[in-house]
Amino acid sequence: MIDDDDDDVSSNLSQSYAPSLKAILLGQSSSILLGACLFLEPTLFSNFASEPSSDIATPVADPTPEQAPTPPPNPYAPAPSNKMASMSDNTEKPNSRPSSMRSGMAMLVLMVILCICAIIAIVLLGSLVGTISSQENQAPATIYINSGSGSDSTAGAATGSIAVEDLLPQAPAENGENACAGASPGFANVDCIIDGMTNVGPQAGANVTKGFKGDMQVDYEPITTSLFKAGLCPVNVHWHLGAEHYSLGEFDENGKGVRKIDWVTDGGSAGALGSFQCHHYNETKTMFTRKYDFKHCIGMEVGQTYEVHWPHSAAGACGTPDQYQNPFYDGVFCNLDLDTFNTLTPTQIATNVGVQSQVFTVVNDETYFRPNLMRGMIVDGEFGTDLAIYTGSSTGSSRSNNVCSPYSPITWQVDRKCQLISASSFDLMCAEMKMNRDDLTYDLIAHGARPLMSKNLTADNQQNRDRKLRGNIKN
Repeated sequence: MIDDDDDDVSSNLSQSYAPSLKAILLGQSSSILLGACLFLEPTLFSNFASEPSSDIATPVADPTPEQAPTPPPNPYAPAPSNKMASMSDNTEKPNSRPSSMRSGMAMLVLMVILCICAIIAIVLLGSLVGTISSQENQAPATIYINSGSGSDSTAGAATGSIAVEDLLPQAPAENGENACAGASPGFANVDCIIDGMTNVGPQAGANVTKGFKGDMQVDYEPITTSLFKAGLCPVNVHWHLGAEHYSLGEFDENGKGVRKIDWVTDGGSAGALGSFQCHHYNETKTMFTRKYDFKHCIGMEVGQTYEVHWPHSAAGACGTPDQYQNPFYDGVFCNLDLDTFNTLTPTQIATNVGVQSQVFTVVNDETYFRPNLMRGMIVDGEFGTDLAIYTGSSTGSSRSNNVCSPYSPITWQVDRKCQLISASSFDLMCAEMKMNRDDLTYDLIAHGARPLMSKNLTADNQQNRDRKLRGNIKN
């Protein structure tokens, strides 16, 4: 996370037009049938037309290469009787029907066959066109992820209520012992302020608008290179309904989505701001309103804002089947025992644990498909070009400006821009999460959001990084 949402999971919940197998079979059937009809037409017609056209059929002698010589008359042969001669003269010669009748029947048979072929072909072609049209109206498919359920313009996926206990655990994709199980120290939340004094380290999520600085003075710095270069690996991925961070003009109190986000916190003050939305949503564009049939993610909506977190740790089981963990604290502390952790300075913690954060509006449009979302922040094109970097804490809706996280300080690297991403990108990520060794079921649904941190709980070490300047740091 880094955010501990185990006790408060939110209760709100490239384009392919290739014909389906049915359409392909229909098309092939149509082609074969039409080809057969065209092949049979001249054959049948030639069979009828090959009969002689005279009214009386004349027998044709068997062809011989040479005419046999006429034998001499036999003087001893008896003369033919009158009866035999009469029979020979009166032998009935074979005949056939008049040519006009045969031609008419041939044409009639051919017309009937062609009509039948044409009717069947029209039916098959109609089915083919209907199937392709149905495919085009569906939400586009990507790789092996199922496409959406239709093109109607109503709001995204239905919002419902899902209890944590209703989520069934997934079978692990690979057998073997989880080396990180139970590594979390299980620290409890603490009061932010005691007797008017700050009782915790700097908190998150903060205002990340360029130029903003918190009031909490700290003497340590966050990681300003990429987390990968600093030797950290992602140990979990999850997302929050609405943005926990605040970036003026990108995700703030003036943003909107397919529906307003109603949210609560366990210890927040009345009127606190949280679950911010982006400014991309446009109800006149179908990519924000067309439903998508999520097969793997739970309770997500097209047209809604989500903030994705990738917790990282230098003590994770990097490069092993145990790298991704739930709770994510198991991954953060996998190779770090509590005794060693207690000896670390705030600077050592901040430079060995970090979180990447990116805010998205989900759309039903494969133009915005992005693969590998499980593996970390997207850094490509306009993605990840303007980062706010500071030290904070874990988040989640069990924390507020009154109840704070003891997991501090840790590095936060937050993309200030809200980005568009396809629903299929999320669903592909969820499908990959289901194949993880450790059970990530509880991260397949959006977590609740922490309210915006007050200035006195936000560190004063916020920095900016512009990827276009190749990692140069600007204060």
